Amino acid sequence: MSSYDYIVVGSGSAGAVVAGRLSEDPNNSVLLVEAGGSHRTMNVQIPAAFAKQFKTELDWDITTEPEPHLGGRRIYHPRGKMLGGCTSMNAMMYIRGNRHDYDDWAKGGATGWSYDEVLPLFLRSENNSRGSSEYHATGGPLHINDQRSPNSLGDSIIEAMVQAGIPRNDDFNGAEQVGAGFAQVTQHKGRRWTTADAFLVPARKRKNLTVLTKAQTRKLRIAGDRVVGIEVERGGRREIYEATREVILSAGAFNTPQLLMLSGIGPADHLREHGIDVVVDNPNVGEHLMDHPLYLNNFETTATGTLAEAESPKQLFKFFTQGRGLLTSNVAEIGAFFHTRDGEAAPDIEMIAGPVYFWDNGFAEHDKPAYVLALSLVGSQSRGRVRLRDGNPLSKVAPTFNYLAEQADMDSLVAGVERTRQIAASPALEGVTTKELHPGPQARTRAQIEAKIREGVIHTYHPSCTARIGTEADGVVDPQLKVHGIQGLRVADASVFPTIPHGNTHAPTVMVGEKAAELIRTGN
Repeated sequence: MSSYDYIVVGSGSAGAVVAGRLSEDPNNSVLLVEAGGSHRTMNVQIPAAFAKQFKTELDWDITTEPEPHLGGRRIYHPRGKMLGGCTSMNAMMYIRGNRHDYDDWAKGGATGWSYDEVLPLFLRSENNSRGSSEYHATGGPLHINDQRSPNSLGDSIIEAMVQAGIPRNDDFNGAEQVGAGFAQVTQHKGRRWTTADAFLVPARKRKNLTVLTKAQTRKLRIAGDRVVGIEVERGGRREIYEATREVILSAGAFNTPQLLMLSGIGPADHLREHGIDVVVDNPNVGEHLMDHPLYLNNFETTATGTLAEAESPKQLFKFFTQGRGLLTSNVAEIGAFFHTRDGEAAPDIEMIAGPVYFWDNGFAEHDKPAYVLALSLVGSQSRGRVRLRDGNPLSKVAPTFNYLAEQADMDSLVAGVERTRQIAASPALEGVTTKELHPGPQARTRAQIEAKIREGVIHTYHPSCTARIGTEADGVVDPQLKVHGIQGLRVADASVFPTIPHGNTHAPTVMVGEKAAELIRTGN
């Protein structure tokens, strides 16, 4: 048995931040436990290669239960299983969400989480290539840059979006979220910049930080009403680590509720069903699962210089010698936020576009150059749950998202498809667009478009809200991220979001890590 002041489980968007920040105090001894291994591989470092990690040893490779509103389809969910977690696997878009997200959290009881209160936490992490301003900062460990080699087709896509009625916006994290433009990315000198690079690589020089890799946490160790450590599986052996102050779960929206339930914290009936003794009966653990459904509209193009040419010798040479060229693309180079619903403060659609054919999580191929106008439903209303498959800690979880359970979600996506067709037919693109591939020209009526969406919709890789901030009656953690009903345990990852933000979830989850570290440091 080894003893530490703090144990952090998971090294992703939040966990690496928590461990790195807590270890800044030399009086703290910190253990960070990661189920995966190193993030120092080429498919991690090359931005355009992120989908090549899917279904490899770097991926948790989660599959949903049959989705009831998608014809019973099971949806594949990649999750990063390595240092940096999903920051080593994502599309690197740095988008915080909408001001109203955080103000609504605070109004709903998440004291201390309003936009004005969390903005300094976003700024604390940032080293933005645009310099310091009201909405940006320099000097933080997380590099946030403009794209080094934005694609020329991207300029035409943005111009077409403007011609279709979406205003230009060169900063989705500034005063206004609505609009179209190139997204900033978490990259440095053309390579991916993960939270492991930002918060762990410098911190590993500190004697008070221990990073344990290829070590899967099986469950929490509980004595009375307090969490006192964790049980880990590493190299076929079980090991026990003691936490004298706190354990912080940062295992993500799937694995954090799984670990809570395996440890006896969760819905009592479900735990007993799998032979797990109930420590805290909390039916909210694993509930309220949210994500952003994603429908990908692909169009064939005569444009040259798309990502279809990314793996040419010329581009490989350019990337490895200059950190420039097509391989620096995050694929999802362009964003556009717009409304399809009346009366909502935040835009409900984020269009994510890039100079590439993208379908079936990147596994599908097309023999001609193409571009994608993907619809991410950031105003999604549907909710699901995460449940255990069995009582084996090494089994994968069983999530059900209930994508498109709410008619409002389908209505927004249908309106989004109509908008993508306007964009593709705009003067800036009509001359280089030769064919609509998805949903395809055969989908003309409302019913046909809806059918295509149900057949092809996936997700934006943003599972959230399964251990959300709330009261004991409707949440899992309090505004200080402490788990209800037990001492010595906090959660810091996307599972604590009361509701999912209107945008990509990486930046908000980094902020949660900063918030957790601050709460712990100040004794809250």
